[in-house]
Amino acid sequence: MNKTILVVDDDKGVRMSASFVLSREGYCITEADSPVEALNMLGQNQIDLVLLDMNYSQDTTSGREGLEFLQTMNRQHADIPVVIMTAWPSVDVAVEAMKIGAKDFVEKPWKNPRLLQVVKQQLQVGSLLKENKKLQQQNRVLQGTDILICESDVMKQVFTKINRVAMTDASVLLTGENGTGKSSIAKYIHSHSPRREQGLITVNMGAIPESLFESELFGHEKGAFTDSKNERVGRFELADKGTLFLDEVSEMPVEQQAKVLRVLEGGEFERVGSSVTQCADVRLISASNQDFAELIQQKRFRQDLYYRLNTVVIRIPALRERGEDIIPLAEYFIQKHSQRYGRKDIVLTQEATLKLREYSWPGNVRELSHVIERAILFCEESKVSADHILIDTISEPAQLEVQPLDEVERRLVKQAMIKAGGNTAEAASLLDISTSAMYRRLEKYNIKAK
Repeated sequence: MNKTILVVDDDKGVRMSASFVLSREGYCITEADSPVEALNMLGQNQIDLVLLDMNYSQDTTSGREGLEFLQTMNRQHADIPVVIMTAWPSVDVAVEAMKIGAKDFVEKPWKNPRLLQVVKQQLQVGSLLKENKKLQQQNRVLQGTDILICESDVMKQVFTKINRVAMTDASVLLTGENGTGKSSIAKYIHSHSPRREQGLITVNMGAIPESLFESELFGHEKGAFTDSKNERVGRFELADKGTLFLDEVSEMPVEQQAKVLRVLEGGEFERVGSSVTQCADVRLISASNQDFAELIQQKRFRQDLYYRLNTVVIRIPALRERGEDIIPLAEYFIQKHSQRYGRKDIVLTQEATLKLREYSWPGNVRELSHVIERAILFCEESKVSADHILIDTISEPAQLEVQPLDEVERRLVKQAMIKAGGNTAEAASLLDISTSAMYRRLEKYNIKAK
């Protein structure tokens, strides 16, 4: 279905010129000669983008009417991108409009390629944000409200800190072992923040090849490099007005850290292959299981970037540190996985409860979820017994034969991939290494991931 663009300008000649250029590209064009008429049309029609002049009857320089229209758009139609246009190239008006919510601007008289590029880009961003919002709504329906189990004193303290910081715009750094639930807590913080109506964009920093780092985060223009046949919207652009979650942030290549620091300090970036500076207003949440003091000492992580990430640091305790939460978490996972597999009224036996409490859970909450999921699959009646709690224990050192180190590592990597069902990220978690380190070992030993 063709996209519909609303052109708002009190000059009929400008509206006709824009309509001619845009309609030749297949866009449907609707016109309005004032902000008042534009608002009426927005309430009655499906509009995908607004092309807005900034000055009307009050004066020809201040842009006041255009700015008032943008404020109303933020309240009533925040999901529709607005591109401003003005015959008076005023930096102050453009900056103020971008702060209020305009996505980009063109200067009159415009150059047709520039106009088409801006419109295409903002329609693409708008479509992706709408799709992301739709997927989030579907996830909420499928998964229900985010739940944080906090029966233990240590987790109650963490929960208090999370709730206090969620309603702010402060950058948050989540630390802790693999599998402790850092991703779930990032989602919880976003869903309880002032930005919850906007997107939560997640990036696994350990899974991005360094050669594609800038393209992934900042986007690229068509033809910016070999095989870049289409434009790509970067993650910072997608997360504009929302939250950007950088998982495994400590795996960010040190050569690229200055570029991310620049965006965090000034909110500005350029797509690869473009000289046009864009702005991004994002709330940042990061997560890592690494020791940043050691990384900084080893020159593997910039200290100034670390200070940008760690406005608030929240350490998520390992499951063995929050024993009172094990059974409530297990019961939550029973309910979750029972619903997924069509099972009803399943409960834990006393023996199963004891076995769960006695185990040290090196894989933390993620491992507990997998154990309960297997139990739901294999229990034949409505009770999960100790026999259904299939826990993989580590062999004693005395049972290990002396072998070349590479051979031991190869076998461990292969075994982890088998146990994780071919999921590289889960296999990396089982070995307590980063995803990027796991990919390097898979390549080293020629082990194929699914």
